[in-house]
Amino acid sequence: MADSLTPALYLIPVNISDAPLAATLPSGNTEVLRGIRHLIVENIRTARRFLKKCDRNFDVNAITFYELNRHTDLSEVSSYLEPLRRGEPMGVMSEAGCPAVADPGALPVAIAQREGLRVIPLVGPSSILMSLMASGFNGQGFSFNGYLPIEESIKIKKIRELESLSARLDVTQIFIETPYRNNKLIALLAATLHPSTRLCVACDITDPENESIITLPAARWKEMRYNYDKRPAIFLIYSR
Repeated sequence: MADSLTPALYLIPVNISDAPLAATLPSGNTEVLRGIRHLIVENIRTARRFLKKCDRNFDVNAITFYELNRHTDLSEVSSYLEPLRRGEPMGVMSEAGCPAVADPGALPVAIAQREGLRVIPLVGPSSILMSLMASGFNGQGFSFNGYLPIEESIKIKKIRELESLSARLDVTQIFIETPYRNNKLIALLAATLHPSTRLCVACDITDPENESIITLPAARWKEMRYNYDKRPAIFLIYSR
């Protein structure tokens, strides 16, 4: 596979739960990984662990890793692509989910596209798309907004702004929160949104035991008993 792999920047998804890899990732992804000797990753230790999870016989010591995270000097990222410029296949791997989507992996992809280098995305789980699929909200028009502001007064203003845009443009609004703030955010959303605006909380996506995806009007969330503390979750609102 190493000799036959097309020279390109492969975007390699990673599982987003503890579900068996076979349930969320195609086996062909592992075959691609076997042909790559240069990987751009967020964290080398967890990347090595994922490769071993894909194949316990994977020779992780044969891989050259390039770290791309908040500590990286972004002026160095272009140099990471030198193997690709020489005609060798490379990969970009996220910590979880699809690389380059709400992920620093977008930078090497942008450089590759600018230079006319081939980019090949592989199939894998995206919490953004999977939560949208299961929410019952508009999938024709949607916006991912990342994290909301931390300060409560500014956060409330942002929530109302997103709700207004959803109603005016018929757009699903999607965002995330630091897991230990999940419960507080849901309470704030329930108190801030119009009672009829629908809120979907999608938690532990792809986890066969703990996955929970619930859509209810904001008024119903006010009455709900829930505990999403320290669990990976994504939030969607739709006002229409």
